[in-house]
Order: sequence, then structure tokens, then C-alpha cells
Amino acid sequence: MPILQSELDVHGDTFAQNRAAMLAAVASFREVEQKVLDKAAEAKARFVKRGQLLPRERLNLLLDPGAPFLELCSLAGYKFHDDKDGTQAGGGLIAGIGYVAGVRVLVVANNSAIKGGTIAPFGLKKSLRLQQIASENKLPIITLAESGGANLNYAADIFVEGARGFANQARMSAMGLPQITVVHGSSTAGGAYQPGLSDYVVVVRGKAKMFLAGPPLLKAATGEVATDEQLGGAEMHAQIAGTAEYLAENDADGVRIARSILAMLPWNAQLPARPQRTWKEPLYPAEELLGVVPADAKKPYDVREILARIADGSEFLDFKNEFDSQTVCGHLQIEGQPCGIIGNNGPITPQGAVKAAQFIQLCEQSNTPILFFHNTTGFMVGTEAEQLGVIKHGSKLIQAVANASVPKLTLVVGGSYGAGNYAMCGRGLDPRFIFAWPNSKTAVMGGAQAGKVLRIVTEEKHAKEGKEADPKMLDMLETMTAQKLDSSATALYGTASLWDDGLIDPRDTRKLLGYLLDICAEAAVRPLKQNTFGVARL
Repeated sequence: MPILQSELDVHGDTFAQNRAAMLAAVASFREVEQKVLDKAAEAKARFVKRGQLLPRERLNLLLDPGAPFLELCSLAGYKFHDDKDGTQAGGGLIAGIGYVAGVRVLVVANNSAIKGGTIAPFGLKKSLRLQQIASENKLPIITLAESGGANLNYAADIFVEGARGFANQARMSAMGLPQITVVHGSSTAGGAYQPGLSDYVVVVRGKAKMFLAGPPLLKAATGEVATDEQLGGAEMHAQIAGTAEYLAENDADGVRIARSILAMLPWNAQLPARPQRTWKEPLYPAEELLGVVPADAKKPYDVREILARIADGSEFLDFKNEFDSQTVCGHLQIEGQPCGIIGNNGPITPQGAVKAAQFIQLCEQSNTPILFFHNTTGFMVGTEAEQLGVIKHGSKLIQAVANASVPKLTLVVGGSYGAGNYAMCGRGLDPRFIFAWPNSKTAVMGGAQAGKVLRIVTEEKHAKEGKEADPKMLDMLETMTAQKLDSSATALYGTASLWDDGLIDPRDTRKLLGYLLDICAEAAVRPLKQNTFGVARL
């Protein structure tokens, strides 16, 4: 296979400037993640006094030491709703894909160290996204539960859609995906149904509490007086109600039992043998990915410079480059796993749309996963593009993206604007996974462009009425529009809004894609024992 020859001057001033800008962007989102960790650490003394572990300590005990762990949606809800300073980012949940007792699983822990693990609207959206990931990739789920439930300030935003989480649990049980929940503390009202809908429930003695109505609500509603333990304590659920299958002595014991449950299931034994993979490392170091994408978004670059640093042996077979060079398509391998890629070296032209749509169909024919690397201003506009059928051919491309059944993995490495975001398998086109570099931007169009559009529209409206628009008003309109769009186009805003599954350091790109491709490949061959209604407690 042809080997990519890098043209990047890694010793030049431009590379150094790009690298510095990218490192600053990485430091920015890492700083936010650290703020959340520091905020949770403030609760350490309180948890120790109660004889409990912090949520991340529970998670660390659950996961196999030294095994890969990919955290998901770590900044969901950043500076939305009650999160005034960014310390509540994450939606009240810590979640990711890792290994427990040698089994790859999706793990979720209520972050009860921050606001009692209450769930705001973005916490619900994150939870639903996590369930989608588990279902699509046939992953068991282990939940470490302790939550004050829904944030009542936003109850109306959560209540109706919250039922979808219950429905997903029931359907995953019916699919044959094991769900294990350890109840470490309070799990009230709707939160009580989360363990109730799990397949295996572990409760911690003296700490777990599950009830549809707590003692105060019970007294107010019926006049009955009952203690927490009588109404929903761990021993009651394990010994009388039968809601729990296992009674643990403390947090660590609960985690131990969860690991034992998963270890006893013949989960990996049912997998067919998978071939051992071998591969060559790229010819260029991952460190150089920091300087590939220009700090100035208006400056072009060749997406092949990224590919040269993530492809096995830096080998890449270009597809139809003579027909259109703006949209790059081709084949490569990552950690021995074949995949097709579609990347941007400019706007998507009518020819580029045709080329990419054809390439997607070829990948579908050969059952080859597709990687999308976003850096596009969108589809080409203008008289020539319209006459060449950019709408018609762009529609074909979106049809191909939407209907392709092979795994689609998306990485936003630069700009992702307008319908280009759709054509390149943005969030709305349901990629299996989507991540972003911290320099990336996602918006309907650039802020400056949007400001000029509104200015022109306003001027024309006044002209039709025989009036002249106030220049100062037009200036303010243009400036405010640009600022509004630019502020909502940043990588931090996008990841907070769950437009992606997380921000990554560019240097981790190859490792991330290799892990995701392996998840998808395992899911493709994993058999499931399905039933009609899921497993119910009787």
C-alpha cells in the first residue's frame, strides 16, 4: 500500500504556533476536568465520616488495574443550568468503557460527591446516550448508584423524557445485556426504579435506601410514620422485599460482589475466536499531531498529515483523488483493523459529494468501518456549484451516510459548519462514537459570516420599506450576532451540549480509534440470548 510522505515542517515557526495553540486548548479542557475532580475531593472528609468511599474511589476499585478506560461525556452540562462555575460538569455522572473481571463493560457512577449526584437535564441526556452506546455495542452495564434523584429545579425538563431511561433498561435486559447495580446510598422515587430494572442488585448494609416515597413524603401523604430502614433499607430489600439479590457490608464489598457477578457469567466464553492482529506503528510520531491543524482556521492544511500519524505504517490508499481533491477518501488500517476514511481539505463540492457517497457504498459492500475527519466550511456555494447539482449530489451523500450500517466513527478535528456537519456524520446522523479535538468548532456558519448575513437582510428589509437603516444599529447587530454564534461554536460548548462523546488530546487519536474499532468489531460477532420482556424479579 502507498506510504504517505509528510510535507509538514515540524521545525518551522508555523508548526510551533499551531502546536502552542493546540496545547493551550488541551490545557483549557483539562483544567475544567480538574475543577470537577477538586470539587468532588472536597467531600472526602464527609464520606469518610459516613464510612463511605468517594464515587471515583468506588469506580477505581471496580475497574481492572492497568486496563484501558475511556471516560465518556466528562464535561456534559458544563456551565448549563445550575453549573455556574464549571465544577458540576459531567451531568452528575462519571461514566466510561473499561474492563471488569476481564470483561469490557460500560460503567456508570452517580457523582454523589457533587450536589448529591442529582440529575439535571444534561445528566439525563448523558444517561440516555450511555444507554445507546451500551445497546449498539452490546456492552454489559455496571452502575454504582447513589443519587438524590432529579434536580427538582428542572423537574419539568426531565420528567417525561426520563421514562425513556426506564424503557431502555427493560429493552436491554430483553436484548440479553446484563445490568448490575450496586446501591451505595439513597436511591429514591424514580431513582429506585434504576436498580429495580437492573438484572442484579447489590445493596450496602446500613447505607442503601430505596423507596418510592421517603419518610417525610410518606407521613405527609398518608400519615404513616416509618424509619428509613423500615421503609427501604438494605436489609429489608435483601431479606423481605426481595428487591436486592446481594447484601454487602460496605462500599468495597459491594464492588467486590459486582465484580464476582460479572466474573461468573460466561460472557466472553460465548465470543467466537477472533484473529490475532499485528501492525506497524506510523512512521511519524503522534506528538506532531499537535501542530498539524492551523491555529488560524482560514489557513488550509492536508488531512493526510493527520493520517500519516495514525495509520499503520503511515500507509494510505487514496480513492479517486484526481476526480476531486477537496474531499479525501481512502483506505488504511489502525492497529491492524481495516477502515475507510473521509476527510476534508476544503468545502464539499458536487464532485466530492458524489465521490464520498460512492466510497461509502463500497465500504458498506465490504463491511468496512468508516472514519470521518471533520474540517469543512460545508458544501460549496455559488452559481457553478448550484448548476452542477450540489443540492442533488449533497442529498445523495447524506442518504449514504444516514443509511450505511457499518460502524461510523467521527472525529471533529477543525471546523464543522452547516450541512457539512451532517454530510460528515455529525451527531444528528448517529455515528457509533463521535469525539472532538479541543480546537474544533461546530456551528451552522461562522460568526462573522452570520453577522454579515443578518446585516444584509436587515438593510434590504429597510430598503424595501423605503427607509435607510441606522449604521450604528447595523454594526451592533452584526457584532452581537457574530459574538453569539462564535461563543456557541467552541469545543467546550459543543461537548457540554453532548454534540460529541468527549474532547481528546490529539496525541491520543490513534489509541482512541484503535480502541473504538475493537469495541465495534467485538460487538459485530457477539451473540446475545434474547427474551421477550427482560428479567423481572418475582
